[in-house]
Amino acid sequence: MRYAEIRPYTVPETLDELAGPTDGIVVLPTALDWTPKSAYDLADDVDLRMLYETVIREAMHVEELRQFLDRVLLSVVWQRLWLPPRVRLMWEGRFPELARRAA
Repeated sequence: MRYAEIRPYTVPETLDELAGPTDGIVVLPTALDWTPKSAYDLADDVDLRMLYETVIREAMHVEELRQFLDRVLLSVVWQRLWLPPRVRLMWEGRFPELARRAA
């Protein structure tokens, strides 16, 4: 069994609580991103997707999701995020609108 299949992931109760930044440069704390690249330009599509993938995979507390994710931006990039299958199923199970938008 792979770690991604048993690892705990955090999912918010509602998408409305995701009120993170929508522009500018976002710097993630080391607890979320310990790579050399911890600053992400939200105007750059690759940076935006990397930030969202990192936060969704690494957040251990819903407060981290609230701080760094925005529900509108999440909806826009969801279908292009590279996420472990279990994470995608958890989010789409709670928020079917994400799966519908991706279809």
